[in-house]
Amino acid sequence: MLLLLAFVLFLAAIGAVGAAFVREPPQGLARALEALERSGMAGQELAEEADRSFADRVLAPFQHRALTIGRRLTGADKAERIRRKLDLAGNPHGWTVDRVLSTKVLCAVVLPVLIIAYGALLGGSITTLVLVALAATLLGFVAPDLYLYNKAAHRADQIKRTLADAVDLLTISVEAGLGFDAALQQVARHTSGPVAEEFARVLREMQLGKSRSEALRSLAARSNVDDLNTFVGSMVQADAFGIPIAQVLRVQSGEIRVKRRQYAEEKAQKVPVKIMIPLILFILPCLFIVVMGPAVLNAIDAFNGQ
Repeated sequence: MLLLLAFVLFLAAIGAVGAAFVREPPQGLARALEALERSGMAGQELAEEADRSFADRVLAPFQHRALTIGRRLTGADKAERIRRKLDLAGNPHGWTVDRVLSTKVLCAVVLPVLIIAYGALLGGSITTLVLVALAATLLGFVAPDLYLYNKAAHRADQIKRTLADAVDLLTISVEAGLGFDAALQQVARHTSGPVAEEFARVLREMQLGKSRSEALRSLAARSNVDDLNTFVGSMVQADAFGIPIAQVLRVQSGEIRVKRRQYAEEKAQKVPVKIMIPLILFILPCLFIVVMGPAVLNAIDAFNGQ
């Protein structure tokens, strides 16, 4: 009996200690204050949700789902090819591999929907709408690739036009006594354009631990301009064999200027061929109408006896 009484008292003591540590439910004013605090926190969460932009609240989930679909549709090597296109385009601000994939899917979905809605308002036939929607789906899927291709072509043209001046400044800096790295920094600081951006990236890669040859080879891999690739190859060979860089730069400067002149002459020779299409389709018909129109009208009046 004594053991049973001691066990009961022990359980009662444990229960009393637990009740002391367990928080009692609030009563009266405390309950009202807690309810107000919870409602304030809910209002703050709603305010934070409302402060988020439309892109974060609506577009971001769609973009995430589109990215998932794009990864399933494209192969494993597609990411490397897109990264290569981004490098050729100069890595536009905000454009990544994931963004390209999600944009391809979104354009392939949104563009056909808009065209079908517009065609339905005009009263087009179902067959025509289906064909146009299929074409719009294909166009929307390849639209980001076309954009990157256009950016890459424009950037390559800028490199061809500005490379000679950049190499001239590089040659002058080296002949004035600066090292090759310091001369690259001068070109990147005092010029603008894709060549200056690439030289600045070469310097950053060298500061991160890459050797000069590796950084220059990476520069050649990011470009599809033959003149720049030839220049990089010459600099790598000069660095490997110990040839004076100033002499190599002087030779490369002259060759790049000759190639730029030839490139300009080639572009000038293409102008007459390119102008033939608008000339035949648009200018000559209008000219014939203006010149021959009155004569044709007079001839018609003469044949009608008026």
